Amino acid sequence: MTTLLQLNSSIFSSGGHSSQLANEFVATFRANNPDAQVSSRDLANEPLPHLDAQRVSAFFTAPDARTPEQQVYVDESDALINEIKRSEVIVIGLPMYNFGIPSTLKAYFDQIARAGVTFRYTENGPEGLLSGKKVYIFATRGGMYAGTNLDSQTTYVRDFLGFIGITDVEFVYAEGLNMGEDTRNKALAEAKERLVELAS
Repeated sequence: MTTLLQLNSSIFSSGGHSSQLANEFVATFRANNPDAQVSSRDLANEPLPHLDAQRVSAFFTAPDARTPEQQVYVDESDALINEIKRSEVIVIGLPMYNFGIPSTLKAYFDQIARAGVTFRYTENGPEGLLSGKKVYIFATRGGMYAGTNLDSQTTYVRDFLGFIGITDVEFVYAEGLNMGEDTRNKALAEAKERLVELAS
């Protein structure tokens, strides 16, 4: 049985193009894998707290020395990490906002990047501890950015996931969504065609 985790990060929740593409992929995947176990997080409807000094301190405090408040912070992070650890397939709906990723997704990344838990430092440098997973990312943009210096998303997300051990990452782009109806419809149609191929 395959376990799949879906993360939608559009501020428009299920109304965002990235969420719609991710949702369609997951629906197709489930149709082709009826025994799959699927869980999802909508980071717009259930935003996570951004990283602050108190949380960082809790992460680095020894378990037997944590205050009750610190343990709550760690438990929240542990729940997210255990969820992604159990997942073999991860699907991310990723819109571009002001050339970057949504702050809610950054907050999620900050919560799961834990030294000694999802990565560790060795004599040869950092080693990710969440290997053996496949990630599908549905990246939607108003303009045309893929392959240009303005696409900071692809490099950042790929580097972050690689840092925690996830290197099998597939991007599906739908670009030019604000460049006229014809361009938008063509981009979405091509992305939907690609997601059906991938989900099969």
